[in-house]
This record gives sequence, C-alpha cells and structure tokens, in this order.
Amino acid sequence: MRRALALLGLAVLLAGCDKEKNVEPPAELVKFSPTLDIRRAWSVGTGGGEKALRLALSPAIADGVAFLAGHDGDVLAVDAETGRTRWKTDLKMRLSAGPGVGGGLVVVGSPGGVVVALAADGGTERWRSELGGEILARPAVTATRVVVHTVDGRLVGLDAGTGEQLWSYEQPVPRLSLRGSAPPVIAGDTVLCAFDNGRVAALDLGDGNLLWSAAAATASGRTELERLVDIDQAVRVSGSDVYVVGYQGRVAMLARDSGQIWWARDMSSYGSLALDSLALFISTADGVVVSLRQRDGTELWRQEAMIRRGLTGPAVVGDAVVVGDFEGYVHWLDRQTGALLARERAGNDRISQAPVSASGMVFVQSDGGTVYAFRSRPRG
Repeated sequence: MRRALALLGLAVLLAGCDKEKNVEPPAELVKFSPTLDIRRAWSVGTGGGEKALRLALSPAIADGVAFLAGHDGDVLAVDAETGRTRWKTDLKMRLSAGPGVGGGLVVVGSPGGVVVALAADGGTERWRSELGGEILARPAVTATRVVVHTVDGRLVGLDAGTGEQLWSYEQPVPRLSLRGSAPPVIAGDTVLCAFDNGRVAALDLGDGNLLWSAAAATASGRTELERLVDIDQAVRVSGSDVYVVGYQGRVAMLARDSGQIWWARDMSSYGSLALDSLALFISTADGVVVSLRQRDGTELWRQEAMIRRGLTGPAVVGDAVVVGDFEGYVHWLDRQTGALLARERAGNDRISQAPVSASGMVFVQSDGGTVYAFRSRPRG
C-alpha cells in the first residue's frame, strides 16, 4: 500500500509538472534494412498477465531449461530450444517475482511476501517462508542460501534447504520511490544489492554481516521528486569491479572489495545494465541506448531512434544488444556501433523486464504473461 501511494503521488506530481506543456510522443519506428534474420522459436503463456502491476517476472535459463513463472501462480520448466513443457506446478497463489534458480531449486516470491522453493528437476514444493513484505525482485539462489529483497528495504538470507530465516539487513526507504526493488546478486561468498535510497551494500553471504556500504547516487533538490534516486535493478559484477545505475542518479564503477567509487557520471535509468568484456550498455530513462567503456566510463556510442519508447534494460547476445519496448517490439542493435540490426514484435503487450540471453537465443516475457524465444542469424 505504501508503495502504491508513492506511485500515485509520483504520477500526480508528474501530471502537475506537465499539464501546461506539450508532452512529446514516443518516437515512430524508423525504417531500415535489417542485417539479421529473426525467427520466433516458440512462445509459452504463463497465465495471469497484469499489465499495470509491472511485475518482476522473467525467464531464468539453466542447463538448457527455461524456468518461467506467471502472476496466477503457475511455475513451469520448458525446454529452452523447443519450448516443450517438462513440468508445471500451480502454487495457487499470486506471484510477483522470479524465478531465481540455483542449487537444484527454483524460487519465486509473492505480493504478500511469501517465498516458495521448488525442486528444479520436477517442480515438487520444498518449502515456503513468509517474510511479510511484497517481493518485486528476483531471489538470488545458491546451494546453501536464498537471498530475497523486499519492498520495505530488507535483504533477507534464508537457508536453501529449509527456508529458515538466518539473517536480515535493512536500508531506509524514502517516502517517494519507484515501484520495484533491486535483485540481490551473489558473487562468491558475498551478496551485493542496491537500494531505493541510492546506496549499494555488500554483505557476507553466510551470516549477513555488512562488509561495506556506498552511496552510488546522492539525493539533491528541494522536493521529494527531485530527491528521488532509486536503484531498482541488479548491480553487475565483472571480476573485481561492480557496476550500477539508477533513476535520477549516476552510473558508477565500484571496487568489489571496498565499495570505493572508481568513476561515475550522471545518468538516469529505470532498467538494468548489461556488460560484455570491454563495454557496458544502458537504456536511459528517456529511451536512449548508450554504450560506455568499462574502465573509465567514456561514451562509445548512443542510439536515439527509440527515444521515449519505454525501453527495457539491455541484454547482450552475440554481436548484438537487445532491448524491448512498450509496444512489444524487440530491437537488435550492433554491439560495436549501436546501429539497428533487426526488429521483431513479440506481441501487443508491453515488455517491462530486460530480455534474457542464453545459448545464442533471446527470451522475453511480456506484461501480458507470454514468454517468447527468438533465434537470429546474419542475412545472406
């Protein structure tokens, strides 16, 4: 309820700011000559599409299996190549986040704060744990721990075998924030997570002890809207470096062992960022896709053909960067130059969550609850 009221307040503030202005429309899709052939390999409905909720449901791919979850409570395992169903479990409850996969488990979360773990090899329920706060972030899962971030600012460590709560860490939540929470990321024996107040924290995975906390973005301005510096997407870890981007904040590179900021530049994004070996890729809040050099943040290219189209965070697949938009289109861009390579419409529903790439394929889940799998190959 608190988060819903915050969203309502944000909508009212934005409406008040824009009622006397001409709001620019989303960019029209430009025509171009595709250099990739895109083929839809399969599509699977997960049920319970709720377009207005902006749920954190997206595919998780592991060992050739795509694990899917729908808002109505269905959790599925399908063959990633063919889309053929291996098992399906109806949890008979609303789902809002997941699935997270690891250690032989498939873990999902609910709007009521219930975490459910299923066996990855057959869908049998292993345990349930009640945390009490809405879950809008994919759980992170290993053989020993399940880590969950709730919308009330808590990061909770659960025993992967029993679901017992082992530790909890909390950051204050501003009165006004975006709907969502950043998924925790496990790197070795450390769990890293960003929070609604613009901070990033690193904790010991075993006991939850705080290793460091750093302000990736600092609030400024006189109004609550101006001071909103929410980070609702996962940090990315590359070796000894951590990358993070948030709304009305900065994109920054931090030291994984200390949280020291090596470089930062102003940037605003609702979505996650993606990495390859040399660059990072970001969809900004106004719909520009930007590539930055990892080591110093220097801009390499930007693509503005999809401005104001409500882009998802990007995914890297082969030589392409892939994003979805508010009309259900999926766009492939050249990873080196940002040039448009291909476009395919997944369906009529918005795509809010970033595409997922695995084994040369791209998987997207629409807000209507359908999961689409695509293959691509160079033309000619």
